[in-house]
Formats: sequence, C-alpha cells, structure tokens
Amino acid sequence: MSSVSEVRCRPRSRRVPWFLVGLGAAGLVLAVARMAAAGGVPDAWVLAGCVLASLGVAGAYGLVIRVDADASGLSYRTLLHRRSARWEDVADVRVRVQYARHGEIHRVHVVTRGGRVWRLPLPASSSADDRPGFDATVEALRALHRRYGSPESDHLAVLSKGTAGRGLGLPAFLCALFLAGAVLAAWFVPVVAEEKLAWTSAVPCAGQEAGRDRDCLTTVSAVVRDTEVAQGKGRSWVSFAGGRPVDRVSVSKEGAAGFHPGDRVEVTVWRGGVREVVGEHHVWREHFPAAGEITVAAAVCVLIAGYPAALIAQRRRARRRPVDELLPSPLPFAGALVGTALWSLPYCYTHPTLAPGSPGGVAWAVLGAAASVGLFAGAWRATRLHTPGADTPGRADAGGEDVFLAARFLESTEYNPHGFGTHIVLGEDGPAVLPHSGPGRYAARPIPVERITVRTVRRPRGGDGDTVPSGWDIAELDDEGRLVRLAAAPADLARILRAFTAEEDMPVVAAGSDG
Repeated sequence: MSSVSEVRCRPRSRRVPWFLVGLGAAGLVLAVARMAAAGGVPDAWVLAGCVLASLGVAGAYGLVIRVDADASGLSYRTLLHRRSARWEDVADVRVRVQYARHGEIHRVHVVTRGGRVWRLPLPASSSADDRPGFDATVEALRALHRRYGSPESDHLAVLSKGTAGRGLGLPAFLCALFLAGAVLAAWFVPVVAEEKLAWTSAVPCAGQEAGRDRDCLTTVSAVVRDTEVAQGKGRSWVSFAGGRPVDRVSVSKEGAAGFHPGDRVEVTVWRGGVREVVGEHHVWREHFPAAGEITVAAAVCVLIAGYPAALIAQRRRARRRPVDELLPSPLPFAGALVGTALWSLPYCYTHPTLAPGSPGGVAWAVLGAAASVGLFAGAWRATRLHTPGADTPGRADAGGEDVFLAARFLESTEYNPHGFGTHIVLGEDGPAVLPHSGPGRYAARPIPVERITVRTVRRPRGGDGDTVPSGWDIAELDDEGRLVRLAAAPADLARILRAFTAEEDMPVVAAGSDG
C-alpha cells in the first residue's frame, strides 16, 4: 500500500440513486398537482407524493456522497456537509464498530489535531463479504497518512464495544434520564401518601353534604347495563343504566368479568370519581398506590442509572489508556447493584421516607449500606486495569507432567492451522498447541519456540476480535518476521512465556502502564 497515490470512494452503483431521484421528482409533481387540484387540501395522493419525494432526497444523497484523499489531504462531501483537512492536521485514522440488529457496521473515523472526530460517510462495511475491500481502503488511507502526515499511533485502532475510547454520550444520557425519573417519582411520594391517607380515612357523607363534599364518600345504587372485558392490555369497562351515577367506569379485567348486565350494585363516589363498585357476588375497588410503591420505583430508577454511571467511571478511569484497549467487563458493578437491590427495595417499600422509624430499621439501613460499600469496593477492585506483561505469580510447573492451559493463537500458522487451537500444553515434550484441554497430546502441534521472539505483551484491543476475553493479555510474537499473537489469562500467559524462555532465551518487553 506504500505506492498508493490517491483514494476515491463512491457508492458502488449509481443506478439505484438515479432511480430514487426519478421517483422523488415524480412524487413531487404528484403532490403539487394534487394539492392544486384539491384546492390546497391534502389527501392520500399528496401523502404518497411526499413519501416518494423523501425517497428522492435519499437518492440525491447517494449521488452526491464522496470521499477523496491524495497528497494534498483528505476531504468528503455529503448532501449537507463538506469538509477537508491536510494530512498534517490529521492525528489518526481509526475504525469504529457500530452494532446493528443484524450484525456489525464498520465505519472510518478521522481524528484531527484539535481533537475533533469526523465520521467518513465512505467506506463502510456491514458484512464479511465486503470487509476485505473495506480493509484495503482503510489501509490505503493510512498509507497516505503515513507518507504525508505524522500519525499518532503506529497501528490501526479499532473502537469496538468495551474499548476505552468509546464515547460517554449514551451512558451519560441514560444515567441522566433514569436519575430524572427517580427525582420525578420521589416528588410524587408525599402526594401519593396524602391521597392514600385521605381515602382510608374518608367517612360517608351525612345529609346535605352528599354530592357536594368531595372528601366524603357518596354511595348510590345503580344497575349494570353492560360490561366490556378487554382483550390483551386494553381497558375494561362497566356501564350503568341511565348513566347514573356515571355513564361508565374503567375497571380491571377481573372487575369487568365479575359483573353481568342487570346486576344491582352499590357505587361509591369519592372526589368526583367512582372508587368502588359492590355487587352481590363481586367487589371492585380502585387501587390506590402506596407511598412505598412509588419509593421503590424511584429506587429502581437510581439502581438502573448506576450501571451507565459505572461505565462512565470505568472509561474515565482508563482515560490515559490507548483508545482501542478493551476494558474489563462491567458485570461486577451489575452484581453490586443487584446485591444492593436485594436489601434496599424492601427497605424503601417499608420506609417510604427513607428515614428508619425503629432500631430495627436503623440496623437494616446501616448493615445494608455497609454491604453495598463492600460490593462496590470489590467491583472496583475486580475491574482495575493491571499492567500487561508484569511478573504475574503463577503455579510452579509440576515436574515433567503435562500442564494444559487455555490459550489461543490469533493467527493461523502451521502449528495452529485454521485457528484450531484452544489450549497449550507444557511438559517434557515441549510446548504444543491442542484443540482440547487434555488429558493426552492427541492432535498436538509442536510450537517451534527456537524461531520465536517475544516483541511485547499488552492488553487486548478492539481489533483483536471478539474471541479474546477482556481479562486476558496478548503477547505479540515474531515468528521469523511474521507477527503472531498469543492470548491467554495473565498468569497462564506468563507461565507459557517462561516455558518458551526455558526452551530458547527470549527477551520479553511489557507494554502499557497500570491504570
């Protein structure tokens, strides 16, 4: 790719965009003509014309979109934007993986010296079939950048799910959204508690107060005219003969099924609404939520907001790490949130104001809070970023016995054809690659350690693929000039490299710093 002089990216086919533009023009003519004929009153034909016109806009976008790169710099154009930059002003060219419903979409991002990020409209890859062409175009762009600019990184950074360089926008939005929901629910707690208390303490109206005092209970006789039992999640209704005291009232599905046309019932009205319908064989009462239920809803929103907050804390914690480095799984924080929910939700239900009203409540709150602090401290420790390639303590080799360790080479070689290996066996017969965890060396492929040199040991990156757990380390090996990556858990990788060193003296260089 060093001989690349320019890169031109266009849509693969221009027939479809031109076809859409034709449809859009026809739709626009149709909409205008129909509006003129109907005196400016829109109808279904006008709507159809507008839909076709929108397709024409999409076609025009496909005709205009382009990306150009040559010795003078990089530029792109869309229907609404046009940008360009010299290679000296470009800091890095990266790949970002977006996760769609039916697969992954690979896009190219350009980082400028000022820190701004451009997402190039082309090239893009949404399947394995067009991935080779996408990779070739990306490598051509990077070759031009290396020739005419000064890249900040010497490798292609791939930002996938869980990498340090993912943005904070979505987690911050979700965290703020659920915290706002928690505040709104907490604001309703005293309102709900007051209404619940007023309902339970209401007394029947006396004399002339009936029908005028909204805070007392007015009970009238009525006859059920009809019932409607909803299918699915719809609303069910009970209608009254003569529209007395109301024409109909919305009830639960079970409440509507319990009444039948002609039933004589007693209807209780409170604060202008029907709150109770009592029949000979069935009773329906409106559910008034307790203050504890609303407090639980607020607590659930806070706990849900805790997960994106943990993601934000993790990424801020790794702000000095490479942008494409995989971060540890945030599941320990999810476990801490679940553990907190186990004690906090029952507490919130029984103590809506969150103030313990007894020594038992105080002990409950104190012990629960202490348990949560311990859980989150453990999650913080479990997700810390270790130094890759550091001297990780491992078990001593058990004499001459074979030891099987989970590890995998990420490149296909003669000792790892088609990536078949899942384990490495260490023992008197030397290291070998296996497609199983033992026992025995069936199908083993010896590793030629005499020709291998360890370049560096690092944390996983987004470009290493989804088969590498985020808690593993990766050793970059030089196999007679060819780069070969070996992935394993830190302790197992250190043990494997020590076994390699025992066969052949090889320097090991650690990469990265403690986070």
